Order: sequence, then C-alpha cells, then structure tokens
Amino acid sequence: MLLHSVYFWLKEDLSVNDNEIFLREVKKLGEIKSVEGFYLGSPADTPKRPVIIDTYNFAITVILQDMSAHDQYQIDPIHIDFIEKCKGFWEKVVIYDAD
Repeated sequence: MLLHSVYFWLKEDLSVNDNEIFLREVKKLGEIKSVEGFYLGSPADTPKRPVIIDTYNFAITVILQDMSAHDQYQIDPIHIDFIEKCKGFWEKVVIYDAD
C-alpha cells in the first residue's frame, strides 16, 4: 500500500468561485481508477503544538495499492486536468508519500 498525501496552500486572494472550482476539481481525483481510498480535509482544530503544521488550506490522502498504481494515478487524465485547471490557485504544495 502507498499513501500519497498532498497539502495545498492556496493563494490568499482567491475568489469564492476559484475556491469552489478547486474543491470541485480536487474531489474528482478520488474517481481515478487506481485510487483505493480518497480523503479530503482542512486543518483540524487540534491544540497548537510546535510539531503541528496547520497553515495549509486543504489536504488530500490518496490510498494506492502499490507504486504501479501511483504511477498510473500520476498520468491519469483526471490528475493531469486537475493540475492544469488548478495550478494557478496555489502558492505551495507539499507531498508526502509513505510506503
């Protein structure tokens, strides 16, 4: 199993419409054939601690069977379309992959 976790810091001046587009498009990533599980969230209201980073706007965790499934996810037209439509909405993206 491979966990693909992506954290998005969106631009501060995004319009309501742009935020709606981002959310609509990011949710489509869960429809990719190689995806076994998909979770979307925003920072939880947990107590502040020095080890917690909660400055991002949204995070996704994608569960994939293996590296082959990950590679298929990366080249899937839904994923490519998401990047093309939404890359102008974020300031920063951080990815953590765990095997």
